[in-house]
Amino acid sequence: MGTPERSRPHPGPEEGVRHGRLSARPVAVARTASPLEPGVHRLDGRALFAVPPSPAAGPSPLAVVLHGAGGTAEEALEWLLPHASELGVLLLAPQAVSATWDVIVGGYGADVSRIDAALEEAFARAPVAVGKVAVAGFSDGASYALSLGPANGDLFGAVLAFSPGFMVPMIRHGRPRIFVSHGVSDRVLPIGECSRRLVPELRESGYEVTYEEFRGGHQVPPEIAAAAVRWWTGGSQP
Repeated sequence: MGTPERSRPHPGPEEGVRHGRLSARPVAVARTASPLEPGVHRLDGRALFAVPPSPAAGPSPLAVVLHGAGGTAEEALEWLLPHASELGVLLLAPQAVSATWDVIVGGYGADVSRIDAALEEAFARAPVAVGKVAVAGFSDGASYALSLGPANGDLFGAVLAFSPGFMVPMIRHGRPRIFVSHGVSDRVLPIGECSRRLVPELRESGYEVTYEEFRGGHQVPPEIAAAAVRWWTGGSQP
């Protein structure tokens, strides 16, 4: 579960990166005169930015979606894109610098900086609702989401973790709501060693956790993805 919570609300840039802290923050009005058209756009920071066909009338919710080990930003978008498009949600899918996320292979660093840069650009290109930013991921991406989420609860109001393996937040800020799902037949990250261990620990630490088990293996079933997006955006609860 990581180290005990530290009360240092304004870490310096170097300390922030080393501890998984993100500095980008949403703005209610885009800072560019030419907002992005609906569709999937490639940002400079090695990330894909999906703008729904019918964005919200005002600032939109945004979810950062993180791929699994050996995966791609394109694959990360596939899990949530159909459901996000229906609800007017923006999706930002960064590509890890390596085959998987930095903390899994040695410590926070390059990927934190890359995600921060992608968020800065996304916030500049589209109006994003303050308090409606989430981080989501599958497999290693879910483990990374569960690590970045508690460290950045002042940015992320929710964490959507599909089949996570572990979490390693170095510091904690805020209390994001957490959605966890896991297949009972998962042979890659067995449920007993992973989510059935993580969820009780999260609840004991004071987090509000919605937990869904499903018949199946290491995957994100469409109905689970839809339930998670509805849970996050305030639609029907799973």
